[in-house]
Formats: sequence, structure tokens, C-alpha cells
Amino acid sequence: MPLSEHEQRMLEQMERALYAEDPKFATALEGSGLRTYTRRRVYQAVAGFLVGIALLMAGMVAQRVWIGVAGFLVMLACAVLAVTAWRKAPRPGVQRGPVGPGGLGRHPMGGRRRSMMDRIEQRWQRRRDEQGH
Repeated sequence: MPLSEHEQRMLEQMERALYAEDPKFATALEGSGLRTYTRRRVYQAVAGFLVGIALLMAGMVAQRVWIGVAGFLVMLACAVLAVTAWRKAPRPGVQRGPVGPGGLGRHPMGGRRRSMMDRIEQRWQRRRDEQGH
């Protein structure tokens, strides 16, 4: 169930207050759980990739094509998993977007690649805030 507008505003105010009081602590809390999860996922993918190599080699030694193909597919799947997890990983100490009057405005890609809708929404929010004050 999504938060109401009032609840979202209250949450944004609490986040801004936390950043204002102790930005170092707020940054540390920001993505630590996600970073740990992502790091664990990358490690699992690397281990799976190594298992895939072992299956590929076993298929070659045993002259069983299907084992080699299975090993290759495991390697491919683990490589894709590792790359996607690595790209989604939040960077430590980097705040994901400007803290402004409209809220934190964090973007999952670290603020580098924003979609057109995100930019339009941010401009709209800025105009609303400027007219309200």
C-alpha cells in the first residue's frame, strides 16, 4: 500500500532533518543493506561462474556435450547476474541526487542517467515549491 501524500511529505522532512543533523551517519545508513546484498550476490555469481567452468571442463573430459553446454549456460547466467548486480550497486558515500525543497530526489543510477520524466517531475516540483512560498 503506497504512502499518502501527507505521509510522503513527513518522511521527506524527516530525511532532510537527518541529513541536516548528521550527513555522515545518514549517508552510512542510506545503502548499506543494499550494498551488502549486492556484494553477496556478486560473490555468488562468481562462485557459480567457477562451477560453470568446472562443468564445461568435465563435459569436455567425459566427452558429454550436454554437460559442457550446461556448464556454458551456467557461466553465461552467472556472468549476466554479476554484471547486473554490479551496475545496480550503490556507490559508498555518494548521495543519489540533490537534497532540495521537493525531497531527496534520489535516482537509482546515482543521478547520472535520469530519464526525461524524472527531470520533468523535478522541474514541476521546483515550480510548485517556488509558487507556494
